[in-house]
Amino acid sequence: MKYDFDEYVSREKTDSLTVDGWREYLFAGQSEFAMRYPAEGLINLWVADMAFATPEPVLQAIRDRLDKKILGYTKIYNADYYDIFGRWCERQYGYRFKTEDIVLSPGIIPALNRLVPLLTDQNDSILIMTPSYGPFKKAGEYSQRRVLYSALKKSADGWEPDWEDFTRKAGQADLGVKILFLCNPHNPTGRVWRPDELQRIIEICLANDIWVISDEIHCDLSRSGIVHTPAASLFPDSRRIITCMSSSKTFNLAGNLLANIVIPDAVVRNAWRLRHDEFISPLSLAANKAAWSECDDWLIQLREYVDGNFQYLHDYLKRNLPETNFSIPEGTYLAWVDMSYYLPDSAGEDLSLYFARESGVLLEGGLLFVDNGDGYIRLNLACPRAMLAGGLQRISQVLRTPVPHRV
Repeated sequence: MKYDFDEYVSREKTDSLTVDGWREYLFAGQSEFAMRYPAEGLINLWVADMAFATPEPVLQAIRDRLDKKILGYTKIYNADYYDIFGRWCERQYGYRFKTEDIVLSPGIIPALNRLVPLLTDQNDSILIMTPSYGPFKKAGEYSQRRVLYSALKKSADGWEPDWEDFTRKAGQADLGVKILFLCNPHNPTGRVWRPDELQRIIEICLANDIWVISDEIHCDLSRSGIVHTPAASLFPDSRRIITCMSSSKTFNLAGNLLANIVIPDAVVRNAWRLRHDEFISPLSLAANKAAWSECDDWLIQLREYVDGNFQYLHDYLKRNLPETNFSIPEGTYLAWVDMSYYLPDSAGEDLSLYFARESGVLLEGGLLFVDNGDGYIRLNLACPRAMLAGGLQRISQVLRTPVPHRV
């Protein structure tokens, strides 16, 4: 089946976070501000929520389930779900998780919030590598745990851990690190961690009795030809690596509210199940089974289209804003772009606010990514190319005159 990723899909009047919730999410607590464009004229390149239609086999599976006429209490009683997920993992990255290790969550963010109090005490700390997906920090703060940062370093080969800093913080007894939130692939930089990097990160953690919670929600979204490595696959006998996976990013099912959390440690897994039941939406169940069993061709075509969007962005910046610092990432559909050279003093730190106000483009500035993101913006490239082109034109219009690089 041929899919049309150039199709514009209206999300008006659907209570979409992307279209209807941006002000609350991006600018909560801020006073009203004037924008040059009306709300209906904004270009959405912000939250990691595709602008593409959900794959037709998934939509048809939901329709078929609706035809059953009753949407009653639902749990997974049939092994088909786990077998379908297992075969998907084997096809995509050559590894299969044990069915008995899998618990269910409404999403990965709720899972992080649930796992922190299960794995840590009040005086323990959580370690994240920055720039970082914001909810990692919030998951620690939600349970009143200290959150420590280890800044990634920018090198000629891309972003990489600061091994000296990371090793020191993981091993320093008075810091009390008990959890590493590992973003694999990394959001927002788009790094797909190599097996040797994962091996080194996890060995440091295991040597210091640190739990590794690997958020692998972007695992299917590498550039064509690049293969994702599940962190747990490198340490199949370890009980201290928890893997979080979901169909939500891959198949635009964020509203599906169903994620697989793989917990090899039976004590932790049982503690989870004592606190959280596993009733799920029957529509979510139907959607996931169809996504993982009928949409391989959709993912292939999606990757090709998103690869094209990244090349378009790369070429556009080179022609129009050549002093930006950007490399096509190995994974995700998110572009992490250093705009520092072009930012006027009036932009301030909140680049989300600046570009919304001045260009009518909704994007996420570095301030939203905890630390180590000054001067950067994150763009969602899982959108029709015409939308991306329009957003880039507006962004470049407000950055016509280069200014000295900020110190």
